[in-house]
Amino acid sequence: MQHTISPKPYAWPGDARLALSIVVNVEEGAEANILDGDKYPEPVDEMGIALKRTMRNYGNESNYRYGITRGAPRVMRLLAQHGIQATFTACALALERAPALAQEIVRQGHEVTSHGYRWSHQFNMNEEDERAYIRKAVESLTRTTGRRPQGWLSRYLTTPNTRRLLIEEGFLYHMDDFGDDEPSWDAEAGKPIIVLPYQVDNNDMKMWSEPSYTPDQWLKYAKDNLDWALAEGEHEVNMMSIGLHLRIIGRPGRIWALREFLAYAAERARAPRGVWIATREAIAQHFAAQVPWRG
Repeated sequence: MQHTISPKPYAWPGDARLALSIVVNVEEGAEANILDGDKYPEPVDEMGIALKRTMRNYGNESNYRYGITRGAPRVMRLLAQHGIQATFTACALALERAPALAQEIVRQGHEVTSHGYRWSHQFNMNEEDERAYIRKAVESLTRTTGRRPQGWLSRYLTTPNTRRLLIEEGFLYHMDDFGDDEPSWDAEAGKPIIVLPYQVDNNDMKMWSEPSYTPDQWLKYAKDNLDWALAEGEHEVNMMSIGLHLRIIGRPGRIWALREFLAYAAERARAPRGVWIATREAIAQHFAAQVPWRG
């Protein structure tokens, strides 16, 4: 029995078989800290220590500070060396406190999208507080970078109001979805927003939360993902994302893995019908042009 393969509904620019999005999360300086009114210090610690006391965790604060002082320059250099434009999902407060990094991100032409005002959970906010939180992040990032963010990524959990609020506040896309490998439309009350799925399986956070997960394993997984998605892209519309953190991938023992992956991806981007490396905004705009919202 023969099976026919339906043609793809649309193609990426240059008839590329895969759209690749490099996502750099900037959370450092926006994590929980009693100096910012939080009851407890940030529990996400590479040492696996979660303090349930109202006290400063100086060690973990320095863990996060490392991402700005040493991790960021390493990541920025690699992106520049390979001529790659990434999407920086930034907590607004983090960029307020790291203006030099914000300026360099803008200078290199990367996209800055919103990861909230702080690296905090919004799932327990009521509608009024969540709307104010979203607006505060937008106002801050616009002031810091000179451009309004077009996308949104929550700290994992959302509320039943989140997607509608993002639509009402004029966002082009959101990333709070792990259910597909290609963009799609969603709507609330008849008003649309683009869903750009995010891949947590490619995220470098696993090397922070599980020390036995090595850079070698992360690199192999990312390359395998790219190869499979690229081959599948002959007949399907595929999108891949790599999630990075300055304080994690920016360490000397890990940064080499990012160097290897970027070189691997860049080589395939130079091949005919290969990889299209693009910002998430560019991917969303291309999708919207190819698959207009029909209501």
